Amino acid sequence: MRISKSSRRDFLKVSAAAGGGLMLNLKSANAAGNAAPSDLNAYIKMAPDGIVTIAAKNPEIGQGIKTALPMIIADELEVDWKDVRVETAAFDPEKYGVQSAGGSTAIPRNWDLMRRVGAAGRQMMVSAAAKTWKVAESECTAASGVVTHTASGRTLKYGELAAKAAALPAPDLKTVTLKDPKNFKIIGTPTKDVDGPKIVTGQPLYGIDVTVPGMLYATYEKCPVFGGTVASANLDEIKKMPGVRHAFIVEGTIPKGSDKINPSMDVGLSGGVAIVADTWWQANVARQKLRVDWNTGPMVAQSSAGFAAKAAELAKQKPEMEIRKDGDVDAAFKNAAKVVEATYSYPFLAHATMEPQNCTAHFKDGKLEVWAPTQNIGNGRALCAKVFGIPESSITGHMVRAGGGFGRRARPDAFLEAAWISKVAGAPVKLIWSREDDIRHDTYRPGGFHTFKAALDKNGRLTALTDHFVSYGADGKFANSANIAGNVFPAEFVPNLNFGASLMPLGTPTGPLRAPGSNALAFVFQSFLDEVARASGRDPLDFHLDLLSEKRVAAAPAAATPPGGIPQPAFDPARMRGVLTTVAEKAGWGKRKLAAGSGLGIAYYFSHLGYVAHVVEATVSRQGQVKVDKIWVAVDVGSHIVNPSGAINQVQGATLDGLGQALGQEITIARGGVVQGNFDDFPILRMNQAPPVEVHFQTSNVSPTGLGEPALPPLLPALANAIFAASGKRHRDMPLSKGSPAAV
Repeated sequence: MRISKSSRRDFLKVSAAAGGGLMLNLKSANAAGNAAPSDLNAYIKMAPDGIVTIAAKNPEIGQGIKTALPMIIADELEVDWKDVRVETAAFDPEKYGVQSAGGSTAIPRNWDLMRRVGAAGRQMMVSAAAKTWKVAESECTAASGVVTHTASGRTLKYGELAAKAAALPAPDLKTVTLKDPKNFKIIGTPTKDVDGPKIVTGQPLYGIDVTVPGMLYATYEKCPVFGGTVASANLDEIKKMPGVRHAFIVEGTIPKGSDKINPSMDVGLSGGVAIVADTWWQANVARQKLRVDWNTGPMVAQSSAGFAAKAAELAKQKPEMEIRKDGDVDAAFKNAAKVVEATYSYPFLAHATMEPQNCTAHFKDGKLEVWAPTQNIGNGRALCAKVFGIPESSITGHMVRAGGGFGRRARPDAFLEAAWISKVAGAPVKLIWSREDDIRHDTYRPGGFHTFKAALDKNGRLTALTDHFVSYGADGKFANSANIAGNVFPAEFVPNLNFGASLMPLGTPTGPLRAPGSNALAFVFQSFLDEVARASGRDPLDFHLDLLSEKRVAAAPAAATPPGGIPQPAFDPARMRGVLTTVAEKAGWGKRKLAAGSGLGIAYYFSHLGYVAHVVEATVSRQGQVKVDKIWVAVDVGSHIVNPSGAINQVQGATLDGLGQALGQEITIARGGVVQGNFDDFPILRMNQAPPVEVHFQTSNVSPTGLGEPALPPLLPALANAIFAASGKRHRDMPLSKGSPAAV
């Protein structure tokens, strides 16, 4: 049974191709004479001894999906987790459908499908047992890898039934019977990461660990100014160095004018110099002797200081484009009892994955084989097919565990670079970026500038809000991940609202970073709303609960769900009030007397279908030093938490990720390139900076959604609001290390 997609039409199409049944090549024994596993479907292999191997279809980038998806299958299959083994599926979209990581989509996209895959396997085992005993299937039950005939008490283990089950007609996924969730045994049970033993013992597991016969090692030097190309290099000197096999210039393949906003890493290859050697150390030592003359191009004139100055100029003008307009803001401000104004900003950010970008590739005889720690092999395969002029079917991609993704590994630049270098070198090549490469050639979270104005009536209710967002782009088109949507909260909850934007040209490549958009917008909107709440004279929690009490503007019609996409339900204020109330209660909001210099800050956000609220307790010394004492988080991501252990890990990790961003992370552009280069000037959160993070889940009667991203955005404003509560000073610019808080 080849399950390609979750729709009934696609499944029946595959079944028809198999003559209405399973298309399997079963063997009773392997070459060693041992009984071989039987394939129940594309995801499940059942061995005669009852050991079940389940394929994890999506890339594992640290989000725990290699454990979570098989858990769903195993629960519906009715096997014990101790009898389950997990393997990474082959990259085969025809068989598995979408195989990517990003957007916290794996659980919402696969929850129902994985349940049905497991239920189909269970049904096949029950059918096989019923046929063996010549009884009705309704007289049989399955549990813990055993089918029991209720009336007679007879039992058969799954391993004994595997071969017979595999010969049965494939059940229709849409009609299989799913378990009552109250009977889940694995779903909802804290479960260790299936790769945990290999991780803690340092066994080869990640992309950077891959080795293949005859493999060489490569480094790739690119222009420090984005969009620059090679004029000349001392290649003859480099080729004479120990272990160096090849050194050559790559002209690059990005079409001129293909992207007027910034160089896109999805359209071609950036130019540079490749060095290929017997070991990475030899390649890296040779690189240190490399001298390149660069054609820097026009981007050399761009800088963070220039962007800030231009943003200040644009902020004083009328927005270039209108994003949303509700009501009459002019009248609302004219009649306001109080007006609040503030400007906010946030910087470019690098992803800084712990495993630098790397890829192993072998280009031979017009075919390409790649081992990639990527979030989406499909992206890399499509780009390589375009650049090399070969069909995608000639490219074999292997999914390898990645040491962090956060959106960075959705970009196929390292994938294409390794393939190109292998083709020229005529050998399999492992390309490894240095940490400096990783920081200085990222697709950055774009910075932004916001000018806010809010109106309050005599009762302290928010009656009007405007935001002039100065971002990056050209010709009315935002740079990648630099946009703002018209439904950003508190849109729909304020009767008079204007969102407008102005754009600045950008040569720096940008892209999604964990909770794209939300990771920046949450800071500015939730911090400003805290200012508004305090200006109203009300407790921030009461102000927000009142703001969330009713939608005061009709929501725009929901956008059509794209093919293969996930339905986007409307924002549910009741769910948000639920997490707000929970986190406030757990943190003792308004009920605890805090020490002098300490304060609580609260914030919330709806991101990637998840509802999350944070309370941060922080202490600010007389010298302005900030210490985060504790963080509470309340989360609503639907009816079930598949793996509570992994879920807590994701929430705590996202929260601490946000804390690291807030405390000191900033990418600065000067002369068209990135100033920072390693963890000394782009600091990652240290263990001694990490406070306790207390996580609370609450459930809603909707299908489960993802957790990799929603818990990051509210942390930054909750921290800024806590600092204000503790010190009376407001941070309106990130990161905190930019200077002392400005007095309100």
